Amino acid sequence: MTHKVHFTYPIWIYLLLGWALYSPSVYAKTLYVDQRGGADYRTIQEAIDAVRDLSPERVVIYIAKGRYNEKVSIPSWKSNITLVGEARDSTIIGWDDYSGKPMSSDSSRKFSTFTSYTLLVAGNDVQLANLTILNEAGRVGQAVALHVEGDRIMVYNCRILGNQDTLLPAAEGSRQYYLDCYIEGTTDFIFGRATALFDRCTIHSLSNSYITAAATPQAQAFGFVFRECRLTAAPEATKVFLGRPWRPYAKTVFLNCQLGAHIRPEGWDNWRNTENEKTAFYAEYNSKGPGAIASNRVSWSHQLDKKEAKAYVPAKIFAGGSRWSPPKGNLALDYKPQDNTTK
Repeated sequence: MTHKVHFTYPIWIYLLLGWALYSPSVYAKTLYVDQRGGADYRTIQEAIDAVRDLSPERVVIYIAKGRYNEKVSIPSWKSNITLVGEARDSTIIGWDDYSGKPMSSDSSRKFSTFTSYTLLVAGNDVQLANLTILNEAGRVGQAVALHVEGDRIMVYNCRILGNQDTLLPAAEGSRQYYLDCYIEGTTDFIFGRATALFDRCTIHSLSNSYITAAATPQAQAFGFVFRECRLTAAPEATKVFLGRPWRPYAKTVFLNCQLGAHIRPEGWDNWRNTENEKTAFYAEYNSKGPGAIASNRVSWSHQLDKKEAKAYVPAKIFAGGSRWSPPKGNLALDYKPQDNTTK
């Protein structure tokens, strides 16, 4: 005995419903944030959370001018994200956590240096442009503004502001490129394990202390590299070291940089451990300015020759498990106003 199947609706209706239920979702490639309203989101974190996990395509989040009082996290499962501010000096992400500060949810737990960040970038292939990233905790100890763990990270035309431990290029194997940025702080305000290249950046010291504190792993070929940067200082900062080794194999190199009079004649410090002098690699090439007198440097630092300096190009600095070349030209990171006619 056979049974006939009766469709309440035409079969094409069922096929259409099945396609809608099981087809991949469509994700927006452009999102807008404006705390005043009228955009996709009012907060930066909401927009990041809305991006597809492990996105195979780049998603650009445009952030309107304003002061965003947020502690922002781009977790490891959020990749290919670009944050673009409307204007560098007036698109501000600010927060005030610091090492030792009690967590509001549990007074027995406290923030550490590594959790004190204003903005955490743990995802890969993230780009930041035209932003001010600020830790405003003040001079209370370690307080990170930008903490970066992801690989192939690009930071363009950003201000990164704090005091001690402002910028943390954190992770071993992470490759990070900073172009046309302004970075300021007091002590060890650029520190960590990553390979980071700083091109045409202004590095501004706020007090007598140390600029860098690299913790480069022994097997890692490059640590921090500064090319064509300007080292400036507040009036009260008159005795500043280029760096000291947070870990024994720290690597930091300055090439074609303009060094202000605030840079100490000896240049480098061994962090009260002469054994570090045997393992750390601190070098300069063609330093200029009143703080650049090579003959005054500590004997265990290096002055590179022209041939040695040629090794410090992105193709070699960022060589690794996968090849990576940072974007060139205008970087396609300009802010694009929201077109409300399409919403």
